[in-house]
Amino acid sequence: MNNSQLLNRRLLFLAGFLGVVLLLFLIVMYQTQIVQGSEYRARSMASNADEEVVEASRGTITDRNGKVLVSNRLTYTLRFSGEDFTDEQALNSAIWRLLDLLQNNDVAWNDSLPLLRQPMWSITSTEFSEQFVLFAKNKKLPGSDGETFALLMTGQALMDRLVQMYHLEDYTPQQARLIAGVRYELDVADLLDSEYVLADDVAVELIGQVVDGRFEGVTTGTSSTRVYNTPYAAHILGRIGPIYHDEWVGDEENGITGYRDLGYSMNALVGKDGVEKAFEQYLHGTNGTKLVTTSSDGRVTGEVYVAEPQPGNTVALTLDIDLQEDTEKSLARVIGGMEKSDGKARGGAAAVMAVGSGEVLALASYPTYDLSRFDELYNTLVNDTKRAPLFNRATYGTYAPGSTFKPLTSVAALESGTITPSTTIRDRGIYDYYSSPQPMCWIYSRTRGTHGYVNVSQAITVSCNYFFYEVGRLMGIDTLESYARQFGFGQSTGIEIGDSAGALASPEYAKSHGLEWTDGQTLTAAIGQSYNLFTPLQLANYTATLVGDGEHYQAHLLKNVKSYDNSSLIYAYDSEPLNTVEMKASTRNAVLKGMRNLVTTSLSYQFRNCVVPAGAKTGTAEIGGGAVNGVFIAFAPYDDPQIAVAVAIEKASAGADLAPVAVDILNSYFSRGEAGSAATGENTLIQ
Repeated sequence: MNNSQLLNRRLLFLAGFLGVVLLLFLIVMYQTQIVQGSEYRARSMASNADEEVVEASRGTITDRNGKVLVSNRLTYTLRFSGEDFTDEQALNSAIWRLLDLLQNNDVAWNDSLPLLRQPMWSITSTEFSEQFVLFAKNKKLPGSDGETFALLMTGQALMDRLVQMYHLEDYTPQQARLIAGVRYELDVADLLDSEYVLADDVAVELIGQVVDGRFEGVTTGTSSTRVYNTPYAAHILGRIGPIYHDEWVGDEENGITGYRDLGYSMNALVGKDGVEKAFEQYLHGTNGTKLVTTSSDGRVTGEVYVAEPQPGNTVALTLDIDLQEDTEKSLARVIGGMEKSDGKARGGAAAVMAVGSGEVLALASYPTYDLSRFDELYNTLVNDTKRAPLFNRATYGTYAPGSTFKPLTSVAALESGTITPSTTIRDRGIYDYYSSPQPMCWIYSRTRGTHGYVNVSQAITVSCNYFFYEVGRLMGIDTLESYARQFGFGQSTGIEIGDSAGALASPEYAKSHGLEWTDGQTLTAAIGQSYNLFTPLQLANYTATLVGDGEHYQAHLLKNVKSYDNSSLIYAYDSEPLNTVEMKASTRNAVLKGMRNLVTTSLSYQFRNCVVPAGAKTGTAEIGGGAVNGVFIAFAPYDDPQIAVAVAIEKASAGADLAPVAVDILNSYFSRGEAGSAATGENTLIQ
C-alpha cells in the first residue's frame, strides 16, 4: 500500500469517526431539546422560580338536549402574599390599604374566618372547614386538642386572641376584624403551602387601580367561576363551596370516603348539594402546576407547565330545561293565583317522568330562587322559614296522596282476586261495617247523596270512598301494603340528589312510631290517608309504573357523561327495572279507563285545551283545621303513555284545582314534538 492510499484510508476513517460523533451529538441534542426539553427547562427554572397551582375548570352540566345549564367563565383574581413583609405593622397596613380599596369599589373578598364581621362578635358556624380546624390546632385554640374538634371559646374570646396574635391593637374593632380575616387566610395558605386568592372575578378596572397604586403583596391571576346559564332548576343543580371538616375526613364506619383520601386539596371547591354534589366525581377536574420565573422588579419572565390541568367532564342530565321552565312557570302562576285570592302563603311541587326508563324530565319546587344570586340573597333565603324557598318540596316534601292512591288500591284488589273489573259495590253513604268508625263517602257528607252501584273503573272516576273502604277491608292491609311497596312507596326513589322515603301506612309503621293501628286505619289507608305520606317524585314514579305495564324503575337524573372535549363517552345510564308489578291486561285497562273517564267528564273543562288524550286522578287530603292539600297525577297519551306527572300544592281547596298545571306540562311536552305529533285538543271536533 503506497502513501497515497494510506492517507486516503486515514481520511476516510477520520471522516467516519467525525460522522459518528456528529450523529451522537444530534441524538443527544434531540433527546435534550425535544423529548425531554420541558423537563430540563423546568429543572433549570426550579431553583429561581415559584411553583403555582393551575386551577382546572369544573365540568359543564347540560340538559338532555345538550343545552348548557352550568358552565364556567374566565375571570381575573387578586392574590395576596405576606412573604415579603418582615414587619407586622407594615403587613397590617398593606392589608388595610387594600381592603379599603375593595370596600370603596364594593368588591367582596375571601374571608372564611367563622367569626361575625361586626360586634358583638359571634361564631358563625358549627360546620368548621378543615382549614379552620388546621388553623385552630396550629394556634392551639381551646378545644382543638380533643379527639373530636370542638371550639371551646366564644366569638369575643376568639376576637381577642386574634387581635393579640396579629398585633391589631391600634386599629378599630371593625378594622381589626377585617384585617384578622386576611391574616387568618394567609396563615391557612402557609399551612397548606398554597396561595391565598384574596378576590375572585375582579373587574379589569380594579386590576388597573391595583397596578397603578403599587399595592404591596398583591399579584394578579386568572381563574374560572361557575356560570348559571338558566334561572330554573335551582333545587336540582345545586351549588359549590369549600370543604367542611366532616367532608374532609369522611366517615370510615359508614363507608364514606373523605375528600382527603380522594386526593383533593383542602382549599378545593366541591359540590355542596344537588347535581353538583351528586356527580362531583365526574365534574371535578385535576389541577395542574407550573413554574413561574420573575425578574427582580417582579415582572414575569417565563412559565413552564410541569403538569397540565385536566378539566372536569361534561355531565348530561335527563332534564328537559324547556319543560322545566314551563313547569316552574305554571306552578308559580297557579299557586300565585291561589295566594292572591286569600292571602295565604303556599308551597308546591311538580314532578315529570318518562314512562319506561325512570328518567326525570322536570322537577319543580315552589317557591324557588336564583342560583346566580345565592350568595347575595343567602340571609334572606335562610331566614324565610314561612315560605322555605331552599326546601326541595319535589323530593323532600311529603303529602298524603288522598284519592290519587285509589288506582293502586284498585290494582291490589283486582290482582289479589278481591274483586273483578265487573264487580259492583253499592255506595250507601255511611260505611257502617264497624260500629266505629263509620266514615262517610265524600258525596254523602256534602249532599247526602250516594254513587249507587259502581264498578272499579266508575269508582276511580267518581272517587267513591265507600267502594274503596269496602275493598280495603276485604283484601286487608297486608295485601295493600305489599302492592304499595312494589310501586315504590315507603322507600327512596333512588334519585341521585337524595329524597325522602315518605311514610307507608301499616301496622308495623304505626308500632315503630308509637302510633295506634285500628280497623279504621285500614279503611282510610285504602283511600290514601291514614299515615300515608309521599313525595311528588314518588307519586310521579308510581304513576309511570302504573301506566308502564308495571315496570318500576329507579328515578334518575344522570343521562350520560362525556370527556370535556366530547371525544369519549365516560358513562351512559342503562338500567333494568327494579321490579315489575304483575298486572293482567284487564286490570290495567280497568284502572286506566277510570282515569281516562275522569278527564272526559268532570275534568273535561280543565282538559279542553290539552293537545293529547290523557288520564288523571285528583286527590284532596285533609291536614287539620279544615285545610286540605291538593294532589294530582296524570299521564299521556292515553293509548300509549310516555310521560307521567304528579303535582302537589299545599292548602289548595281541592285536587281538581291542580289540573291546569298538569295540562300546561302535557302541552309543553307534546306541543314541541318531544314524543309525538299530537296537536289536537281533547273533545275537539275535527272537520
